[in-house]
Amino acid sequence: MRESGLQVPLFTFWDDVVALARSREHARLKAFKGDKGVGSPDNPIMRRDKNVRSWYLTAFRLLLYLFDAVSLCSVVARSADSGVDFIVFDRYIYDELANLPLQNRMIRFYVRLLLMFIPKPDLAFLLDADPEAATLRKPEYPLEFVRHNREAYLRLSRLVSMTVVPPLPVAEATEFIRNAVAQDSLNTEIDLRLQYPLAAGPAQSADGENVPTRC
Repeated sequence: MRESGLQVPLFTFWDDVVALARSREHARLKAFKGDKGVGSPDNPIMRRDKNVRSWYLTAFRLLLYLFDAVSLCSVVARSADSGVDFIVFDRYIYDELANLPLQNRMIRFYVRLLLMFIPKPDLAFLLDADPEAATLRKPEYPLEFVRHNREAYLRLSRLVSMTVVPPLPVAEATEFIRNAVAQDSLNTEIDLRLQYPLAAGPAQSADGENVPTRC
């Protein structure tokens, strides 16, 4: 998209959105004594963060995720005001919501309330993976937790209407996403032309008046 001349900022959720990210990372390491870094087949680690569960940690996460939602709204608003064409996030607040016990009805109610408050992406992709293969490729959590976490993501995908990308080689997964983006863009252009039949282009009508564009 950038090669086409579009303005497309890329935000990494943990670095650019999460509130008090460094303090939270420090507190996690001090409280849970887990390893730091990224695991690899040659250097397996044992992280202790989202796999540590208790009722009081869930309550604390509910509060933290509310702060993150406010920060997310601010980031999106600033980007939209700057006139960008698209906004791309590497992970989203959905990544945090999957850490919650979604089988609990009150937690699902909290999630639905939060979803009413945060910007909804035009497209959200969930990259599915085989738990065994994922654990071998990136050994950071116990296999049983990885299986449980995958189920949580799939449950959340139904709640927030994410597009699930099946476990595929990188090239095929890339093509899957590219086709989904192209189809969504085509559908949006058709919707705009139906709503503004005199539109000469995606951003301007025949008489020069602006019509809605997407970010």
